[in-house]
Amino acid sequence: MPNSSVKDEKMYQELRKQGDSKEKAARISNAAASRGRGKVGAKGGKSGSYDDWKVGDLRKRAAELDIGGRSKMSKDELVKALRDH
Repeated sequence: MPNSSVKDEKMYQELRKQGDSKEKAARISNAAASRGRGKVGAKGGKSGSYDDWKVGDLRKRAAELDIGGRSKMSKDELVKALRDH
């Protein structure tokens, strides 16, 4: 069933099939619909890998995104939670 808040339903469904979270898929598909797929694709890939971050920095980012249970997560768990968000 289409979600009225998603502006590019086809892209949203493709992202969900790839394993992206609902929030991430909606964020990407809406950005692509408003700015164009080329601009959204060109924007990605510029930040460093979460694997290079310190645990404290990962927890701070997880707090910004309101990821629950972050204080007890290992570095690998934090990286996975941030990537899946």
